[in-house]
Amino acid sequence: MCRNIRTLFNFEPPATEDEIHASALQFVRKLSGFTHPSQANEAAFQTAVDDVANAARVLLASLETNRAPRDREFEAVKARARAKLRYGS
Repeated sequence: MCRNIRTLFNFEPPATEDEIHASALQFVRKLSGFTHPSQANEAAFQTAVDDVANAARVLLASLETNRAPRDREFEAVKARARAKLRYGS
């Protein structure tokens, strides 16, 4: 799994368009093996990013949960603590 693809569901505030697009971009980069596609592949690459972002929007809007929304700041603090343990100071 890509480390840069983050969970976007059930957060307060909800995922932004930028977060959805960034996740879609990372997913397409991983699948294609391209960080920056050539000019010949640029249109197909961008279409894939747009399609994945649209699918992600539909998915996020369709999901339901009884669990309370997670707090972004609290999750960020936990992630920094894990990174500190993993990589040092």
